[in-house]
Amino acid sequence: MTQEQILRIFEQTGALQQGHFGLTSGLHSDRYFQCALVLQYPPHAERLCALGKDHFGSQAIDAVIAPAVGGIIVAYELARQLNVRSLFAERKDGRMLLRRGFRIQPGERILVTEDVVTTGGSVQEVIELVRNMGGDVMGVFAIVDRSGGQVNFGVPFKPAVRLEARTFEPEACPMCRSGVPLDKPGSRDMKSKS
Repeated sequence: MTQEQILRIFEQTGALQQGHFGLTSGLHSDRYFQCALVLQYPPHAERLCALGKDHFGSQAIDAVIAPAVGGIIVAYELARQLNVRSLFAERKDGRMLLRRGFRIQPGERILVTEDVVTTGGSVQEVIELVRNMGGDVMGVFAIVDRSGGQVNFGVPFKPAVRLEARTFEPEACPMCRSGVPLDKPGSRDMKSKS
């Protein structure tokens, strides 16, 4: 798939949105990539995640993991294509953890996935979690890299598409100064039950 074909899918599904958005990273932006609107269609998820399989499929991967919530479908679909386990990490008390009986064994080769990368903070937390459990991080796959090429995970990083989007610290946000209401569509504020 070309970058243009991927962007067309985002536009057709309404996933590329304009407005004033509070991102999971804490930054504000005038564009938001709501991957859930793309990933609700299994054929789109399959085609996009096939790009991750094309890039990482020649490596011996034991499992695919993502931070909840946005990356769960990406991890599942890519794991399905690679015929390996799919896991997700959840934030509890401010830390990424494996719950629900998920385990990573020492020496397992793990591919980390995400739907959208802006600062890469959640992905970096998952990388540290995998390494703390003795796993080897083989790389990172994301549907969208909107970091402007600024993230470096210390492992190979392959996004399906790289998109430029302006981000602002909240105190420097022109939309805040103009009084444009803030929309927070991400999952960072979701409450986790024990």
